[in-house]
Amino acid sequence: MTDTSSPPIDRHKTPEGLSDRIALGIVKFMRVFADAFFSKRYGHRAVVLETVAAVPGMVGGLLQHLKALRHIREDQGWIRELLDEAENERMHLMTFIHIAKPSLFERAIIMVGQAVFFNAYFFLYLFAPKTAHRVVGYLEEEAVVSYTGYLAQVDSGAVENVPAPQIARDYWRLPATARLREVIIAVRADEAKHRDMNHGFADTLAAGTAKRPVAQPHAAE
Repeated sequence: MTDTSSPPIDRHKTPEGLSDRIALGIVKFMRVFADAFFSKRYGHRAVVLETVAAVPGMVGGLLQHLKALRHIREDQGWIRELLDEAENERMHLMTFIHIAKPSLFERAIIMVGQAVFFNAYFFLYLFAPKTAHRVVGYLEEEAVVSYTGYLAQVDSGAVENVPAPQIARDYWRLPATARLREVIIAVRADEAKHRDMNHGFADTLAAGTAKRPVAQPHAAE
């Protein structure tokens, strides 16, 4: 049953100002390539995109760590939050590798995509951290949309609702009977949290404060 007291999972942050519009434009541009390569092959799409999604948290955590050292101050919880995000996205990848089993071509795309995105995001975060967090917020919005589409395919029978891999059952503490549907719902909830946290980080930087934002709970499917 859906908890109507919780915010909807598919929220969108309306761009405010030029940097937000640039961030959204970057994400829409990236989606063109994702749609061209994978279309509705959501399992394979997840494998490739999660390798990219695991980069921003590690980059942000590193640069926030160095900033805290330079200024000799507390980080207000930003470092741990960002590193936890990176680890969470890596576990998404480890899970979908068991489900989609990427081809050699897709593994090549992963290597090239990670090399390009890491360097681009590093310099973006170094010089424009607000825009960098907004990019991730919009990326996560797209991730929620993708996983919702994946869930619809499972519910319609277009994709087999296979048993959840052991790694997923252990990580999300799912029951032994859990299947792909439960995994997708868990991953989508993670992405919604990352979306809200990164939009929150961007808002915090825009406001010139250092307080870590708190993600809101979301309605379950």
